[in-house]
Amino acid sequence: MSRSAVFLDEMGVGPLWRLRQGVAPEVVDIVVEAAVEVEVVVAEPVAEAVEAVEAVTEVVAELRAEAPVAVAVTPVPAAAPDDTAWFDDAPPPPPARQLSDADIAALDWDGLTAAVAKCARCDLCKTRKGVVMGRGDRQGAWLMLASSPSRLEEREGRALPGEQGKLLDNMLKAIAVDADSDVYITHLLKCRPLDEAGQERLPTEAESAACRPYFDRELALLQPRTILTLGSMAAAGINPGEKPVRGKVRQLGSASVVATFHPEQLLQDGTGKAKARAWADLCLAKSTHGG
Repeated sequence: MSRSAVFLDEMGVGPLWRLRQGVAPEVVDIVVEAAVEVEVVVAEPVAEAVEAVEAVTEVVAELRAEAPVAVAVTPVPAAAPDDTAWFDDAPPPPPARQLSDADIAALDWDGLTAAVAKCARCDLCKTRKGVVMGRGDRQGAWLMLASSPSRLEEREGRALPGEQGKLLDNMLKAIAVDADSDVYITHLLKCRPLDEAGQERLPTEAESAACRPYFDRELALLQPRTILTLGSMAAAGINPGEKPVRGKVRQLGSASVVATFHPEQLLQDGTGKAKARAWADLCLAKSTHGG
Protein backbone atom coordinates (compact mmCIF):
# COMPACT_ATOMS: atom_id res chain seq x y z
CA MET A 1 0.00 0.00 0.00
CA SER A 2 1.37 3.42 -0.94
CA ARG A 3 1.97 6.15 1.60
CA SER A 4 -1.02 8.08 0.28
CA ALA A 5 -3.29 5.09 0.84
CA VAL A 6 -1.99 4.70 4.42
CA PHE A 7 -2.70 8.35 5.24
CA LEU A 8 -6.23 8.15 3.88
CA ASP A 9 -6.88 4.88 5.66
CA GLU A 10 -5.69 6.38 8.94
CA MET A 11 -8.06 9.32 8.40
CA GLY A 12 -10.94 6.92 7.81
CA VAL A 13 -11.71 8.40 4.40
CA GLY A 14 -11.91 5.06 2.70
CA PRO A 15 -10.19 3.46 -0.24
CA LEU A 16 -8.35 5.68 -2.71
CA TRP A 17 -9.80 5.74 -6.21
CA ARG A 18 -7.09 5.92 -8.81
CA LEU A 19 -7.75 7.87 -11.99
CA ARG A 20 -7.56 6.09 -15.26
CA GLN A 21 -4.63 6.84 -17.49
CA GLY A 22 -5.21 9.83 -19.71
CA VAL A 23 -7.58 11.72 -17.40
CA ALA A 24 -7.06 15.43 -17.65
CA PRO A 25 -5.58 17.36 -14.69
CA GLU A 26 -8.89 19.22 -14.22
CA VAL A 27 -10.52 15.95 -13.09
CA VAL A 28 -7.71 15.37 -10.58
CA ASP A 29 -8.39 18.77 -9.04
CA ILE A 30 -12.09 17.97 -8.64
CA VAL A 31 -11.33 14.64 -6.89
CA VAL A 32 -8.83 16.25 -4.54
CA GLU A 33 -11.23 19.04 -3.63
CA ALA A 34 -13.89 16.45 -2.77
CA ALA A 35 -11.45 14.53 -0.60
CA VAL A 36 -10.47 17.67 1.28
CA GLU A 37 -14.14 18.51 1.95
CA VAL A 38 -14.80 15.02 3.28
CA GLU A 39 -11.76 15.12 5.58
CA VAL A 40 -12.68 18.49 7.00
CA VAL A 41 -16.09 17.14 7.98
CA VAL A 42 -14.96 13.87 9.59
CA ALA A 43 -11.87 15.16 11.37
CA GLU A 44 -13.09 16.39 14.74
CA PRO A 45 -9.82 17.66 16.30
CA VAL A 46 -8.40 20.69 14.51
CA ALA A 47 -4.85 19.32 14.60
CA GLU A 48 -5.92 16.13 12.89
CA ALA A 49 -7.69 18.20 10.22
CA VAL A 50 -4.51 20.15 9.53
CA GLU A 51 -2.51 16.96 9.22
CA ALA A 52 -5.17 15.56 6.87
CA VAL A 53 -4.93 18.60 4.61
CA GLU A 54 -1.14 18.25 4.45
CA ALA A 55 -1.54 14.55 3.64
CA VAL A 56 -4.03 15.27 0.89
CA THR A 57 -1.68 17.90 -0.53
CA GLU A 58 1.00 15.25 -0.85
CA VAL A 59 -1.53 12.95 -2.50
CA VAL A 60 -2.36 15.64 -5.02
CA ALA A 61 1.31 15.98 -5.91
CA GLU A 62 1.63 12.24 -6.36
CA LEU A 63 -1.53 11.98 -8.45
CA ARG A 64 -0.44 14.81 -10.70
CA ALA A 65 2.96 13.20 -11.13
CA GLU A 66 1.48 9.78 -11.90
CA ALA A 67 -1.46 10.82 -14.13
CA PRO A 68 -0.38 11.44 -17.72
CA VAL A 69 -1.78 14.46 -19.50
CA ALA A 70 -3.75 13.69 -22.63
CA VAL A 71 -2.59 15.89 -25.47
CA ALA A 72 -4.66 16.05 -28.65
CA VAL A 73 -2.38 15.94 -31.64
CA THR A 74 -3.76 17.20 -34.94
CA PRO A 75 -1.95 15.57 -37.81
CA VAL A 76 -0.38 18.10 -40.18
CA PRO A 77 -1.10 17.22 -43.79
CA ALA A 78 1.98 16.56 -45.83
CA ALA A 79 3.00 19.48 -48.00
CA ALA A 80 2.12 19.06 -51.63
CA PRO A 81 5.18 18.38 -53.69
CA ASP A 82 6.43 21.34 -55.69
CA ASP A 83 5.59 19.70 -58.95
CA THR A 84 3.75 21.37 -61.83
CA ALA A 85 4.22 18.53 -64.26
CA TRP A 86 0.49 17.92 -64.25
CA PHE A 87 0.08 21.20 -66.12
CA ASP A 88 1.84 19.57 -69.05
CA ASP A 89 -0.82 16.89 -69.17
CA ALA A 90 -3.70 19.37 -69.17
CA PRO A 91 -5.24 19.89 -72.62
CA PRO A 92 -4.65 23.36 -74.11
CA PRO A 93 -7.62 25.72 -74.14
CA PRO A 94 -9.62 25.49 -77.33
CA PRO A 95 -8.77 28.23 -79.84
CA ALA A 96 -11.26 31.02 -80.26
CA ARG A 97 -13.74 30.24 -82.99
CA GLN A 98 -12.83 32.21 -86.08
CA LEU A 99 -15.69 34.00 -87.77
CA SER A 100 -16.62 33.16 -91.31
CA ASP A 101 -17.03 35.82 -93.98
CA ALA A 102 -20.79 35.59 -93.49
CA ASP A 103 -20.41 36.07 -89.72
CA ILE A 104 -18.27 39.18 -90.24
CA ALA A 105 -20.77 40.59 -92.72
CA ALA A 106 -23.41 40.58 -89.96
CA LEU A 107 -21.38 42.38 -87.27
CA ASP A 108 -22.08 45.83 -85.89
CA TRP A 109 -19.29 48.29 -85.10
CA ASP A 110 -18.59 46.93 -81.61
CA GLY A 111 -18.67 43.33 -82.78
CA LEU A 112 -16.35 44.17 -85.67
CA THR A 113 -13.84 45.82 -83.33
CA ALA A 114 -13.89 42.80 -81.01
CA ALA A 115 -13.48 40.36 -83.91
CA VAL A 116 -10.48 42.24 -85.31
CA ALA A 117 -8.81 42.27 -81.88
CA LYS A 118 -8.80 38.46 -81.59
CA CYS A 119 -8.52 37.57 -85.28
CA ALA A 120 -6.40 34.59 -86.30
CA ARG A 121 -7.54 34.20 -89.89
CA CYS A 122 -3.95 34.34 -91.18
CA ASP A 123 -0.41 33.89 -89.83
CA LEU A 124 0.05 37.61 -89.14
CA CYS A 125 -1.53 36.93 -85.74
CA LYS A 126 1.71 35.11 -84.78
CA THR A 127 4.01 38.09 -85.35
CA ARG A 128 1.87 41.13 -84.67
CA LYS A 129 2.30 43.30 -81.59
CA GLY A 130 -1.23 44.60 -81.90
CA VAL A 131 -4.07 45.27 -84.32
CA VAL A 132 -5.13 48.66 -85.68
CA MET A 133 -8.85 49.21 -86.11
CA GLY A 134 -10.22 52.21 -87.98
CA ARG A 135 -10.99 55.45 -86.19
CA GLY A 136 -13.05 58.57 -86.73
CA ASP A 137 -16.65 59.40 -87.58
CA ARG A 138 -18.55 56.15 -88.17
CA GLN A 139 -21.07 58.10 -90.21
CA GLY A 140 -18.49 60.12 -92.12
CA ALA A 141 -18.93 60.72 -95.83
CA TRP A 142 -15.14 60.57 -96.39
CA LEU A 143 -13.02 57.43 -96.04
CA MET A 144 -9.23 57.69 -95.83
CA LEU A 145 -7.73 54.30 -96.72
CA ALA A 146 -4.12 53.15 -96.20
CA SER A 147 -2.73 49.69 -96.92
CA SER A 148 -1.38 48.28 -93.64
CA PRO A 149 -0.25 49.66 -90.26
CA SER A 150 3.27 51.01 -89.74
CA ARG A 151 5.43 50.32 -86.70
CA LEU A 152 4.18 53.52 -85.04
CA GLU A 153 0.55 52.69 -85.75
CA GLU A 154 0.98 49.17 -84.42
CA ARG A 155 2.59 50.46 -81.22
CA GLU A 156 -0.07 53.09 -80.58
CA GLY A 157 -3.02 51.05 -81.88
CA ARG A 158 -4.23 54.05 -83.87
CA ALA A 159 -4.45 54.77 -87.58
CA LEU A 160 -2.22 57.64 -88.74
CA PRO A 161 -1.05 59.04 -85.40
CA GLY A 162 1.44 61.85 -84.79
CA GLU A 163 2.75 64.00 -87.63
CA GLN A 164 1.09 61.84 -90.29
CA GLY A 165 -2.33 62.49 -88.80
CA LYS A 166 -1.69 66.21 -88.39
CA LEU A 167 -0.65 66.54 -92.02
CA LEU A 168 -3.74 64.64 -93.20
CA ASP A 169 -5.96 66.89 -91.07
CA ASN A 170 -4.37 69.97 -92.67
CA MET A 171 -4.76 68.51 -96.16
CA LEU A 172 -8.47 67.95 -95.55
CA LYS A 173 -8.91 71.34 -93.95
CA ALA A 174 -7.49 72.90 -97.12
CA ILE A 175 -10.45 71.53 -99.10
CA ALA A 176 -12.97 72.43 -96.35
CA VAL A 177 -13.38 68.92 -94.95
CA ASP A 178 -13.74 68.58 -91.17
CA ALA A 179 -11.43 65.74 -90.16
CA ASP A 180 -13.05 65.50 -86.72
CA SER A 181 -16.66 65.03 -87.77
CA ASP A 182 -16.89 63.78 -91.35
CA VAL A 183 -13.88 61.47 -91.87
CA TYR A 184 -13.14 57.83 -91.07
CA ILE A 185 -9.56 56.44 -91.36
CA THR A 186 -8.69 52.77 -91.72
CA HIS A 187 -6.44 50.16 -93.39
CA LEU A 188 -7.04 47.31 -95.78
CA LEU A 189 -5.05 45.10 -93.38
CA LYS A 190 -5.41 45.38 -89.62
CA CYS A 191 -2.02 43.81 -88.82
CA ARG A 192 1.51 44.83 -89.81
CA PRO A 193 3.15 42.37 -92.26
CA LEU A 194 6.75 41.46 -91.35
CA ASP A 195 9.34 39.23 -92.96
CA GLU A 196 11.49 36.69 -91.10
CA ALA A 197 14.00 39.42 -90.25
CA GLY A 198 11.27 41.53 -88.68
CA GLN A 199 11.18 44.08 -91.51
CA GLU A 200 8.01 45.44 -93.08
CA ARG A 201 6.95 43.79 -96.32
CA LEU A 202 4.08 43.69 -98.78
CA PRO A 203 1.13 41.56 -97.68
CA THR A 204 0.59 38.26 -99.43
CA GLU A 205 -2.54 37.54 -101.42
CA ALA A 206 -3.67 35.11 -98.70
CA GLU A 207 -3.23 37.75 -95.97
CA SER A 208 -5.10 40.36 -98.00
CA ALA A 209 -7.92 37.92 -98.71
CA ALA A 210 -8.18 36.89 -95.05
CA CYS A 211 -8.50 40.50 -93.87
CA ARG A 212 -10.68 41.79 -96.69
CA PRO A 213 -14.03 40.88 -95.02
CA TYR A 214 -13.23 43.29 -92.17
CA PHE A 215 -12.71 46.19 -94.56
CA ASP A 216 -15.79 45.23 -96.56
CA ARG A 217 -17.84 45.31 -93.35
CA GLU A 218 -16.42 48.72 -92.42
CA LEU A 219 -17.37 49.93 -95.87
CA ALA A 220 -20.92 48.57 -95.55
CA LEU A 221 -21.42 50.12 -92.12
CA LEU A 222 -19.87 53.45 -93.10
CA GLN A 223 -21.31 53.86 -96.61
CA PRO A 224 -18.97 56.73 -97.57
CA ARG A 225 -19.47 58.92 -100.57
CA THR A 226 -15.77 59.38 -101.37
CA ILE A 227 -12.72 57.19 -100.69
CA LEU A 228 -9.26 58.71 -100.76
CA THR A 229 -6.61 55.99 -101.01
CA LEU A 230 -3.29 56.87 -99.33
CA GLY A 231 -0.27 55.42 -101.15
CA SER A 232 0.13 53.12 -104.13
CA MET A 233 -0.46 49.90 -102.16
CA ALA A 234 -3.86 51.06 -100.95
CA ALA A 235 -4.76 52.27 -104.44
CA ALA A 236 -3.89 48.87 -105.90
CA GLY A 237 -5.43 46.82 -103.07
CA ILE A 238 -8.86 48.41 -102.94
CA ASN A 239 -9.79 46.90 -106.32
CA PRO A 240 -7.56 43.83 -106.81
CA GLY A 241 -6.77 43.20 -110.44
CA GLU A 242 -7.46 46.79 -111.45
CA LYS A 243 -4.48 49.01 -112.21
CA PRO A 244 -4.85 52.32 -110.37
CA VAL A 245 -4.25 55.56 -112.25
CA ARG A 246 -3.70 58.84 -110.46
CA GLY A 247 -5.86 61.70 -111.64
CA LYS A 248 -8.81 59.46 -112.47
CA VAL A 249 -11.96 58.69 -110.50
CA ARG A 250 -12.83 55.03 -109.99
CA GLN A 251 -15.87 53.47 -108.37
CA LEU A 252 -16.24 50.99 -105.53
CA GLY A 253 -19.93 50.33 -105.22
CA SER A 254 -21.59 53.71 -104.81
CA ALA A 255 -18.37 55.39 -103.57
CA SER A 256 -15.99 57.42 -105.72
CA VAL A 257 -12.31 56.45 -105.34
CA VAL A 258 -9.43 58.90 -105.79
CA ALA A 259 -5.78 57.96 -105.27
CA THR A 260 -3.18 60.21 -103.63
CA PHE A 261 0.07 59.99 -101.65
CA HIS A 262 0.41 58.65 -98.14
CA PRO A 263 1.12 61.45 -95.63
CA GLU A 264 4.39 59.74 -94.67
CA GLN A 265 5.59 60.12 -98.28
CA LEU A 266 4.69 63.80 -98.23
CA LEU A 267 6.61 64.33 -94.99
CA GLN A 268 9.71 62.92 -96.69
CA ASP A 269 9.22 65.00 -99.86
CA GLY A 270 12.04 67.51 -99.97
CA THR A 271 11.30 68.85 -103.44
CA GLY A 272 7.64 69.73 -102.97
CA LYS A 273 6.62 67.92 -106.17
CA ALA A 274 4.65 65.23 -104.37
CA LYS A 275 2.81 67.84 -102.33
CA ALA A 276 1.80 69.70 -105.52
CA ARG A 277 0.43 66.48 -107.00
CA ALA A 278 -1.35 65.67 -103.77
CA TRP A 279 -3.06 69.05 -103.87
CA ALA A 280 -4.37 68.24 -107.37
CA ASP A 281 -5.68 64.89 -106.05
CA LEU A 282 -7.48 66.61 -103.21
CA CYS A 283 -9.10 69.08 -105.55
CA LEU A 284 -10.29 66.21 -107.78
CA ALA A 285 -11.74 64.38 -104.80
CA LYS A 286 -13.48 67.51 -103.56
CA SER A 287 -15.06 68.25 -106.94
CA THR A 288 -16.19 64.63 -107.25
CA HIS A 289 -17.61 64.58 -103.73
CA GLY A 290 -19.60 67.77 -104.32
CA GLY A 291 -21.26 70.01 -101.70
